[in-house]
Amino acid sequence: MAETIQVEVVYARPERQEVASISLPAGSTVGQAIEASGLLAKHPEIDLARNKLGIYAKLAKVDTALRDRDRVEIYRPLIADPKEVRKQRAAEGKAMKKGGGESE
Repeated sequence: MAETIQVEVVYARPERQEVASISLPAGSTVGQAIEASGLLAKHPEIDLARNKLGIYAKLAKVDTALRDRDRVEIYRPLIADPKEVRKQRAAEGKAMKKGGGESE
């Protein structure tokens, strides 16, 4: 009997998280797990060439080999660059301090 591994494939949507628990032959890759999960058919917006992938929050490539009980994660593209958002917040904070009235 061929050895199998248990893997979860997760895709977080803004409204809810999709989780697929699947069995695969030992030595399967991240890409094979995503294909077998059925999430690509359910969510046509997933593009394995563009979406980042990970195993337990560590970035992984499509051809990364999986181990038993791994959690494969499909990440959505960022809407805003976190560095730009921080810069904007910092600039807004400075403006608020400057116009915050006189202190004695």
